[in-house]
Amino acid sequence: MGDVITHTGIIDHINGLCIRVKIVQASACSACKAHTLCNASDSKEKFVDVYEKHANEYYLGEQVILYGTTEMGLKAVFLGFGLPFVILMLVLFLAMYFTDQNEGLSALIALLALIPYYIALSLCKNKLSREFTFSIGRMNN
Repeated sequence: MGDVITHTGIIDHINGLCIRVKIVQASACSACKAHTLCNASDSKEKFVDVYEKHANEYYLGEQVILYGTTEMGLKAVFLGFGLPFVILMLVLFLAMYFTDQNEGLSALIALLALIPYYIALSLCKNKLSREFTFSIGRMNN
């Protein structure tokens, strides 16, 4: 197993074995003292579903730690950004060749080529959700 990545979060909902944890994803500048004066800082709330055998031992509002692997994060970045970039560049160069160097049309074709990729990724959501799983643990207060 690779390195472990962690996120702290708060339990938002418990339904059977599924625990929904709210994590706040903040940009680096949101920790800055001047972040309220700057438009560059932002933070987003995200929800992660964790399936836990002992879900009944947790309670709403409890602060917990989510554990994942670095390998899982790298795979997500590759599927979300790396592979689409390779597809985009490959289709762009092929389109440039076949459209007699028409840049505008080639760029449009390259962008449209990403639609089937993201549709396929969306259709594989259930399979991917089994691969990208987090585990949960209590905070050491």
